[in-house]
Amino acid sequence: MDLIKSSIDRPVAIIAAVLMVLMFGLVALDTIPIQLTPDVRKPIISLRTYWPGAAPAEVEREITNRQEDVLKGLEGLDQMTSRSEDGRSSITLEFNVGQNMDKALLLVANRLDRVGGYPDEADEPTIRTSSSDDNPITWIVLRRMDGVEAPIHHFGDFVEDIIKDSLERVEGVSSVNVYGGSKREMVVVVDPNSMARYGLTVTQVVNTLRSANASVSAGDVDEGKRRYVVRTEGEFTTLNDVRGVVLRSEVDPQTGRIARVTVGDIGKVSFGYKSPTAHIRFLGEPALAINAVRETGSNVIEVMDGIRETLKELNENILPDAQLFLTQVYDETVYIDSSIKLVRQNIFVGGGLAAIILLLFLRSGRATLVISLAIPVSVIGAFVAMSVLGRSLNVISLAGIAFAVGMVVDAAIVVLENIFRLREQGLSKRDAAYLGAKQVWGAVFVSALTTVLVFIPILIMELEVGQLFRDIAVAISVSVFLSLIVAITVIPALSNRLLTKTAKETAGPISTLIGVPLVAFGNFFVTLIVGITTRVIRNRLLSILVVSILCGSGGL
Repeated sequence: MDLIKSSIDRPVAIIAAVLMVLMFGLVALDTIPIQLTPDVRKPIISLRTYWPGAAPAEVEREITNRQEDVLKGLEGLDQMTSRSEDGRSSITLEFNVGQNMDKALLLVANRLDRVGGYPDEADEPTIRTSSSDDNPITWIVLRRMDGVEAPIHHFGDFVEDIIKDSLERVEGVSSVNVYGGSKREMVVVVDPNSMARYGLTVTQVVNTLRSANASVSAGDVDEGKRRYVVRTEGEFTTLNDVRGVVLRSEVDPQTGRIARVTVGDIGKVSFGYKSPTAHIRFLGEPALAINAVRETGSNVIEVMDGIRETLKELNENILPDAQLFLTQVYDETVYIDSSIKLVRQNIFVGGGLAAIILLLFLRSGRATLVISLAIPVSVIGAFVAMSVLGRSLNVISLAGIAFAVGMVVDAAIVVLENIFRLREQGLSKRDAAYLGAKQVWGAVFVSALTTVLVFIPILIMELEVGQLFRDIAVAISVSVFLSLIVAITVIPALSNRLLTKTAKETAGPISTLIGVPLVAFGNFFVTLIVGITTRVIRNRLLSILVVSILCGSGGL
């Protein structure tokens, strides 16, 4: 099948194909996620285990060493580093490049399940992967209204129950983190004199409270055809529950009466707040800090719109009753909008300048229109490939499109120039369109292929640099490939219809006036290049010198 001939014979089909590419490209553009930079996932998994109040030696002995013993045999593990600090154990696992991180994450979780005997005060280990998605897209501060005397960290439970849950319900939000708050707790302040009088120690009191604050299953009781599940509920819910815990009981040998010592006899029980792990100040005032992390592949613009709507609803309906208000202090979409706007502006400016240069040198409005058509078709068509490949619209991909604007017209210019040459030699518009494209399609194909092959290593590279610049490789490669299709199909078809006259026949006085200096400059440039090339070819020493200079400058 002769694609060039079919394109010339069926111009309506070519126009329909162009419109379909533009339509699908615009639809794909609306579905592509928008973010600041591409998603870069590192083959790193981090573990954090907190043990409040423990010394580094205890953390290393009771937590870090046990976790290292079960994790050191992981498949694909390249390096493991650990750090034990006051109240915290940190382990970083670095895997080989190309490791399936979803599988690695599952293996790490399964291995950690084998670790038993954690200290009672230690928290469960938390697992997280290292990725650009972990960066928060917004920061929010919670402040008190004037006249509120309660410390800001006392609102930690309120933030966890109301604000955090509201933000996590926003579509596209992966997690919400709160800093500076403290949770409510029951506080028992014991009297040393009372404890000494009753012969009690702090350890005994702690152990008794821990054993009493538990719900235990007592099994099943069968009665006829019914079965009852028996469970003793012992968790503390009120202050009186704590005050009534019996610490010691004795029988008086003389009277036979039982004497009981309760928590209320040796101390005071009240509600209090844990010490905050962070202290936040905003504009000199105490505050709580909240951030939100998006899900992988979500559209940052849409997620941020949902967060703004949620913040507005909270500030108008819920927070006024608590005399609090939220202020958004960081918004990633501000930088995204400005960056995308700048790159989009550069694309339009570059496309406009390319069209102006074409108009100056071709001196034909129709020829300029034919070649300029390659820009939107190639660029907008690239959005389809980006959507299919799961890429995002960011400053890297837009930079690739901006670079491609000047590259996609190369093939069209070569084909159209050859068609012009054949028309000036006297060939009919149909024969010139067919032979003009057929004679140079091989050279155009090789030129486009070399451009695409340059980016193949980036497309298959699993390193961070490969993930970062993969979008620019996809954008340029697809745009250049589509420009090749446009050059051997659209350009001949439109040339057969639009370029009915040669450049000399369509040249007017203004075009001739502009063309004289351009032709003179072109002749001078050709003469200069041909002269330099001839001299270099004839002189072997000069040839070696020029090659050495070019290679040396390229190495720099």
